[in-house]
Amino acid sequence: MRFQGKRAVVTGGASGIGRATALRLAEEGAQVWIGDVDETGGQEVADTSNGKIKFRRCDVTNAEDIKALIEEVDAAGGLDVLFNNAGAGGAKEKIDEISPDDWDRTQNLLLRSVALGIRYAAPLMAKRGGGAIVNTSSVSALGTGYAPTAYSTAKAGVLHLSKMAAADLAKDNIRVNAVIPGFITTNIFTRHLEIPDDKRDIANQMIAGAAAMAQPVKRAGRPEDIAAAVAFLASDDAAFITGTHILVDGGITIGTRQSWDPEMPGMFAALDALA
Repeated sequence: MRFQGKRAVVTGGASGIGRATALRLAEEGAQVWIGDVDETGGQEVADTSNGKIKFRRCDVTNAEDIKALIEEVDAAGGLDVLFNNAGAGGAKEKIDEISPDDWDRTQNLLLRSVALGIRYAAPLMAKRGGGAIVNTSSVSALGTGYAPTAYSTAKAGVLHLSKMAAADLAKDNIRVNAVIPGFITTNIFTRHLEIPDDKRDIANQMIAGAAAMAQPVKRAGRPEDIAAAVAFLASDDAAFITGTHILVDGGITIGTRQSWDPEMPGMFAALDALA
């Protein structure tokens, strides 16, 4: 019960990683508020939590929505934990094709929202003597080929913002870290690809199978894998950790396939065969 008596905010808490994290924090004793534009999904999570989770509609591209959500939690006794997680795939076009408006929409959803969440939470946490903030970045922040350009750029911004905010807020005993998911089986991919609802289960199975073959850990990532990392970073178990990140990716960024797949011999193995 690492969060007994504490209050937490999870954005994007109606589904996927946000939902799993809200449930994990609540299971460990926290009173959790989730913010999401999905009112049906958000209320469903709240209704099945025995009062441990509350829902408030929050569009994270709207600064006033973020501020109102955080202030509601503060009024209920003070904010201890913030998980800036809400997001979507964003614009799919390459840099030489994307429109200015689509670029701005993607950055507002994925990066500006995180900055504003920190901005509004930090003074309230400081008033209480400190707190913990965790932000969702992505493996796409670390290299190319994982996601579209606008999304990847925003997630790289989230990663660096986490470090800058940790430096800015250290004086107030507020820790800021990031979690970097790999390919996690949520609906973010099917929504991004605009796959019809009645085909999403099949699509998610295909994505999970492909992810399992693309990384050393032979299974797809689950939202609960990320929730466990977030709960650690937000807890006192991580009291000496700030300004960094945890990579939860099944090893997909460990190196080229030849480095971990014995059926894919690398260049030196091929040269050895000639010796």
